[in-house]
Amino acid sequence: MKIDRLIGILSILLQKEITTAPELAEHFEVSRRTINRDIETLSQAGIPIQTTQGVGGGISIMSGYRMDRTILTSRDMQMILAGLRSLDSVSGSGYYGQLMEKIQAGSSEFLSGRDSILIDLSSWYKDTLSPKIALIQDAIELGKRLKFNYFSPKGDSKREIEPYYLIFKWASWYVYGYCLLRKDFRLFKLNRMDEIVLGTDFEKRSEIPAPSISNEEVFPEKGRVKAIFDPSMKWHLVEEYGTTSFKEQPDGTLLFEHEYSDDEGLIAWILSCRDKVTVLEPQSVREKLYEITSDIAHKYEEVEKKHGKQSTGRNRHSK
Repeated sequence: MKIDRLIGILSILLQKEITTAPELAEHFEVSRRTINRDIETLSQAGIPIQTTQGVGGGISIMSGYRMDRTILTSRDMQMILAGLRSLDSVSGSGYYGQLMEKIQAGSSEFLSGRDSILIDLSSWYKDTLSPKIALIQDAIELGKRLKFNYFSPKGDSKREIEPYYLIFKWASWYVYGYCLLRKDFRLFKLNRMDEIVLGTDFEKRSEIPAPSISNEEVFPEKGRVKAIFDPSMKWHLVEEYGTTSFKEQPDGTLLFEHEYSDDEGLIAWILSCRDKVTVLEPQSVREKLYEITSDIAHKYEEVEKKHGKQSTGRNRHSK
């Protein structure tokens, strides 16, 4: 729509010192003539746009101009507040709350009705998570290294990193930075970090690779699991993997097939389903599950024997 394109052009002009009609035409996939008409429309609306010819020329907004907040619609303001409110849910300070008050106080005429989107990024670990987020934000802004203890499936270690990004993904918070131990960029899960302290200053690297946070890159496929689930577990499969992850069989059971990234994660998930699932493939996972459940059964048999004898002894003594 034209209004969306006009707002898009204005946004680009406010962010860049200068651009050109061909660049805008390519970006919005329209002709240069259309861009010229759009620029004329913006000028008629009172936006101080200037154009210069020759080498280094182009389209720009006069220096010192600031966008009036009235260009934002009520829905725009609601989305901004929803984003701020989500950050406030994990903030250890009142910064985001104060920022929301400023926006709401100066934009009351744009905000009508009740909030339609509520996002809570906090977790069971909010009391420990919020201070970590605040400390990491300080480290990124001040250009200071972070030192911490890290607990992972591969073992415990002491790490020191140059932090660059805080990331919320897969219902968890991560910090992305250059690890001095591994000599490479890494993601670290905040819940696995302990005793975090600020380190020395560091000079930010000129080239920072984008964090690899897609499911495929972080959790590469190792194999495909095939299992039969009890009908009562349908909600569980839908919640975890969606409605296309299984097929209902004539007897009501659910044939589940899906890729998985590691044996340990898959086995932990299967065990959480108790006796409501039977793994068909792969054979290696079936054997591991049999070994684990056999060990658990043996352990409790020993406990039962021990406690049974103690109980019998107490009963005899009481007589």
